[in-house]
Amino acid sequence: MQDVWVEKYRPKKLSDVIGQRSIVERLSAYVKTRSMPHMMFAGPAGSGKTTCAIALARELYGDQWRDNLIELNASDERGIDVVRGKIKDFARAASLGRADFKIIFLDEADSLTSDAQAALRRTMERNTQTCRFILSCNYSSKIIEPIQSRCAVFRFRPLSELDVKSFLKRIAQGEHVDITDDGTLAICGLAGGDLRKAANILQVAASLGKRVDQDSVFESTENIRPSEIQELLSTALGGNFTAARSRLDELIARHGLSGEDIVAGIHRAVFELGVSEDAKIRLIDRVGEAEFRMVSGASERIQLEALLAHFAHEGKRPK
Repeated sequence: MQDVWVEKYRPKKLSDVIGQRSIVERLSAYVKTRSMPHMMFAGPAGSGKTTCAIALARELYGDQWRDNLIELNASDERGIDVVRGKIKDFARAASLGRADFKIIFLDEADSLTSDAQAALRRTMERNTQTCRFILSCNYSSKIIEPIQSRCAVFRFRPLSELDVKSFLKRIAQGEHVDITDDGTLAICGLAGGDLRKAANILQVAASLGKRVDQDSVFESTENIRPSEIQELLSTALGGNFTAARSRLDELIARHGLSGEDIVAGIHRAVFELGVSEDAKIRLIDRVGEAEFRMVSGASERIQLEALLAHFAHEGKRPK
């Protein structure tokens, strides 16, 4: 069975983590002193939070890292019973080997209910002699203040295009995949700084053949090419709403994307349009409104057509 590349090439050491140098330096200092506080990793998906937690445990505990680290996903086990049961029992138990403490890595901690977070606060206080917590979340504002004040906060940033390219190059060399420059740029654009997503896109595209280019990337992921979105918007801005609506029908039928996916593509494409700055401001405002209405439950089809109608109206404005 073929390995999942994102796991196969996950850095095993802190020094190999990509794009989070300042965070790696702080974590490496904890390894040297063999001492660390409770921590909270906050940042977007695919930025290295889980990787840093596992790499930290590897360097602290060596071969016994699996015995001294428990990883839980709070989105699956988010109630107070989990905190009072599984987490509390593990936190009370003594560490194995020469380790001074164990680590509980709680992924997606912002999914915990308020009651569960309150119970977790007490567990963190009472078991500092035997256990340290690492809370991982996308939005630190969803973690209650008493927990935040008990943690050293590490804020992860989205990875730059250069960081993503270097990781893709490492995988391509290891798997003997020929990836072109336009293929790399296409993956970077679709990933949006998410390294995990970039690795998965590369693996899917490589399944079509050992050469990965822009066409194979968009074909394998069923995403709309930027050129197709540009053509759609250009048609609408030309004042031909009916033709733009027909073009939208073709894209939906061919790719089967949701309305939010199409709106996201339109949002990226607006900045490349050859219109004035004022026009871009008005268009972005309408794109944001369309997305908000979709998320609120409005009809995707009606909102997309209304958005195209606004583009057509904008194209007829006096220059």
